[in-house]
Amino acid sequence: MTRNIVIIDYGSGNLRSAQKALQKATKNLDLPLEIIVSNQPEVINKAERIILPGVGAFADCYEGLFSIANIGEILEQRVKCDGVPFLGICVGMQLMADAGLEKGNHKGLGWIKGEVKPIKPNDKNLKIPHMGWNTLNSNQTHELLKNIPSGKDGLHAYFVHSYHMEVENESDLIASSDYGGQITAMVGKDNIVGTQFHPEKSQKLGIILLENFLRWKP
Repeated sequence: MTRNIVIIDYGSGNLRSAQKALQKATKNLDLPLEIIVSNQPEVINKAERIILPGVGAFADCYEGLFSIANIGEILEQRVKCDGVPFLGICVGMQLMADAGLEKGNHKGLGWIKGEVKPIKPNDKNLKIPHMGWNTLNSNQTHELLKNIPSGKDGLHAYFVHSYHMEVENESDLIASSDYGGQITAMVGKDNIVGTQFHPEKSQKLGIILLENFLRWKP
């Protein structure tokens, strides 16, 4: 029986790139999964796993997401109550915070305690936005990082962002990266996880992480 993995389409994010990367991961695992891009509440409500991408400003992405009918109630039920595995990507990860401080103070989903703040590298020669390839530093073990070596000799992830999530609880920080100081690369709690980097653009690292997500049983 085919099971649906739903990428939420709310007008923001690399939807087709994410879909293709997930399709490749599904093929590698030989699992009966269908990768669907949708903004239909009834489709999202029946998803076995949910992915929330995001590109752009925090407030615009939050508004776009909540333009989907009953999305707050659907996510609360499926993710928070039913424990459906959830992956947020880039701003999709940032939306899980309590608030985003980009052009004002904007409410987030409140799933991870913390705020999304500007990156402030201690090296003035480092440009903002942070754009390019960086290795990850593992702050704790997590199933999604299985077979992904960390540290300076590890695999590289692709970042493009000016803000990152500063978590209130260190236990929610899964991985970080160095860009004139520590920046948040990956957060998670229970059945939810988020990456500041783009796994769909991160080549080998990204495919391994997506394979791990599709097998993950939190």
